[in-house]
Amino acid sequence: MISTRGRYALRVMIELARREGEGYVALKDVARRQDISEKYLEAIMKKLVGEGLVSGVRGKGGGYRLARPARACTVGEILRATENTLTPVSCQGLGEAGCPRGEKCPTLPMWRELNGLIQDYFDRTTLEYLARQAEELEGEG
Repeated sequence: MISTRGRYALRVMIELARREGEGYVALKDVARRQDISEKYLEAIMKKLVGEGLVSGVRGKGGGYRLARPARACTVGEILRATENTLTPVSCQGLGEAGCPRGEKCPTLPMWRELNGLIQDYFDRTTLEYLARQAEELEGEG
């Protein structure tokens, strides 16, 4: 399950993508437009900056902007920056150790396949695509 932090990170990144080319966007503006508390947004931005998805500048005229073009950012990268795991079941998130029942688990192949589908979908869905969808939705409203 994707947490609030992951969902908010996507919303913030879409906001920055839609304002690509405008320079740095003030955190308070993003928080107001997305209806997210500034304090919570600060923690999300710290993670996104740490992963190299966003760059930030402090002070007057400061704020945040995408570190690279929206077409070069994927949902998978954004969610991995904010979530511990994107796997659909906990046994898939155990890494090298794996599930102790893995060798005899009749459902493990299914979970692996589902995990692959999820990862592939998120990794091919770009921020540019989501920003275009957001603009189309806003145009309809």
